[in-house]
Amino acid sequence: MSPTDRRLAGVASVSDLRGLARRRAPRAVFDYADGAAGEELSLSRSRQAYARVELRPTVLRDVSHVDTSTTILGRHAALPLVFAPTGFTRMMHTEGESAVGHVAARTGIPYALSTMGTTSVERLAAAAPDCRRWFQLYLWRDRGASRDFVVRAKDSGYEALVLTVDTPVPGARRRDVRNGLTLPPSLSARTFAEGALHPGWWFDLLTTEPLEFASLNRFEGTVAQLAARMFDPAATIADVSWLRTAWDGPLVVKGVQTADDAREVVDAGADAVVVSNHGGRQLDRAPVPLEVLPEVVDAVGDRAEVYVDGGILSGGDIVAAVASGAKAALVGRAYLYGLMAGGERGVQKVADILRAEVEVTMALLGVTRVGDLRRDHVRLRADSGSFRPWTSSSTPPSGSSTPTPSAAPLP
Repeated sequence: MSPTDRRLAGVASVSDLRGLARRRAPRAVFDYADGAAGEELSLSRSRQAYARVELRPTVLRDVSHVDTSTTILGRHAALPLVFAPTGFTRMMHTEGESAVGHVAARTGIPYALSTMGTTSVERLAAAAPDCRRWFQLYLWRDRGASRDFVVRAKDSGYEALVLTVDTPVPGARRRDVRNGLTLPPSLSARTFAEGALHPGWWFDLLTTEPLEFASLNRFEGTVAQLAARMFDPAATIADVSWLRTAWDGPLVVKGVQTADDAREVVDAGADAVVVSNHGGRQLDRAPVPLEVLPEVVDAVGDRAEVYVDGGILSGGDIVAAVASGAKAALVGRAYLYGLMAGGERGVQKVADILRAEVEVTMALLGVTRVGDLRRDHVRLRADSGSFRPWTSSSTPPSGSSTPTPSAAPLP
């Protein structure tokens, strides 16, 4: 009898949920989650990288039982998956971060609350006490404010701190500029027109409590204005060392895009790194995380856990990332699509889809444990249809040249 359940009943993939989200949320809101910086080349290349992955199965293996569990930061996780930090989550649906935390707890995976989230550190802890909560931190210009967040996260029982380091300045997100996105969404002629097309979303927004930011009590303006107010372009590796002294729990550094930077942040005290280009939302034409992943694993994988994000929309993508060396994958857009499509039930649908796809993909690969996924289970197809080795020194094929064909697996 529930319209949400009816809407979600026919969903078979995260891509299906993306289509529902596009129809249900106002354009500016959907585009904030769906879009990226500049011409969105980094985002499209990240997705294309997973499309180019070929999975290499072994047959005649007993796969009657597949165990998708692993350890993340030394603790059990039901999947090699983390719900990534996302900004303004209650703007997608007013159930917001609390809904994501509930699903993460039920699924048995960590969830990172963003500094630019719309639920406070303390409120998420109260709403999802059983969730493995991480807190994602941007270094403020005011280091005292950053330290306050560290203290609040510790006092509220957060497990890990995630320092994002690829945001010295805001990326140029053209969709937000074209849509005139403000926080909170402003009531203008455009938004009234959007309200006629998406009455449920607007009714939900206007009849529930106002957006509450994790990072400040109140803000009104554009996304770029808020980011410019928060981000510190003067941050250096010394700030990672400073944070290591201020936080005695696991420290994850997110936004690493080269092996050299990975070594540097691990030397400064990071327990884990996320190979990430911020979902393509910062530097357009940035390295593709999946392609950079093997060299980062080779550089620091014996000293720190290595995660990856960007372009991950299926359980097959997660398996490919883990086989390529990642300890776990972070997803953000995927669960935001679910949230826009159906609130908490939509996020649960995403988790259920990803879990089922991971299990089926592992079984068809002939692998029964996450720890048995290896680089020789994957290889990266060239755009021309031939194969090439996927090594630490490999560069992605360009559109103007044809790589030397090869059928070699990952080293």
